Amino acid sequence: MKQNSTLKIHGTEILDTFAEAFRMRCARVVITAANERWSETAAQTFTGYGTSIIACDAEAGVERTLTSAETPDGRPGHSTLLFGFSMESLGKAVANRTGQCLMTCPTTAAYDGMPGAEERVPLGKHLRFFGDGFQKSKVIAGRRYWRVPVMDGEFLVEESVGVVKAVAGGNIILQGVTPRGTLEAAQRAVEAIERVAGVIAPFPGGVVRSGSKVGSRYKALRASTNEAFCPTLRSRARQTELHPEATCAYEVVLDGVDEASVRLGMREAILAAAGPGVPLISAGNYGGKLGKFLFRLHEVLA
Repeated sequence: MKQNSTLKIHGTEILDTFAEAFRMRCARVVITAANERWSETAAQTFTGYGTSIIACDAEAGVERTLTSAETPDGRPGHSTLLFGFSMESLGKAVANRTGQCLMTCPTTAAYDGMPGAEERVPLGKHLRFFGDGFQKSKVIAGRRYWRVPVMDGEFLVEESVGVVKAVAGGNIILQGVTPRGTLEAAQRAVEAIERVAGVIAPFPGGVVRSGSKVGSRYKALRASTNEAFCPTLRSRARQTELHPEATCAYEVVLDGVDEASVRLGMREAILAAAGPGVPLISAGNYGGKLGKFLFRLHEVLA
């Protein structure tokens, strides 16, 4: 593997390469409930199976936990972000997930987290029909809400949610000497990302074990395993990208509401993950052919 980086952090080499990201649309849904347990349950269910747009209806994750002072109704809550390729596909995902995962969850309510966005997709406007004619609407401070009767009272849901142009696919690849040490570094990276507003790491626990490349030898697949980073294929792959000391690699993927958020999230993740047992941090890209956003690791850290 060719290494052209001279930048090191706590002994970890940062490869002079870039992460390649692409344009998506993003919506923010604020979820509240009677207590933190049910707010967290709703948020986790709502964002579940939202890892990769390759096969999921949206890339989704919990942005942060909200205190009662930060929510529209003064109850505990969570802010969630959802990403899709188009307004239509994102709107469908948000409405379906809200109906299946939030309206069914005890005590929850769903609010628009981007009220200032010019582009909007329907939410309560569609879900109100579940009320079978018993639903009611109310406008408060210029925002319309729907009250849908359910068996523990009412499900309150905002009529629509704002959508903004966003950036998805920022990433870093951690290469470690041992699987345990690499996973611990990845966990540190994800914990750092969780402290950055406007960013999510949508894969399970924020960590990707099955990093992919575009395309496959099988025509039906849009993506397939990135053999250049698979330690068991070091001798079989046409070109390995693994550091000579690495026995394990994990990718951390970031989606953000804008370029600045993704850049900051990547920076914080690199700084948190670097250290003993991680000889190299690199990134996944396709030579600039996949997306127009190129996050160069050295520039991110500058």
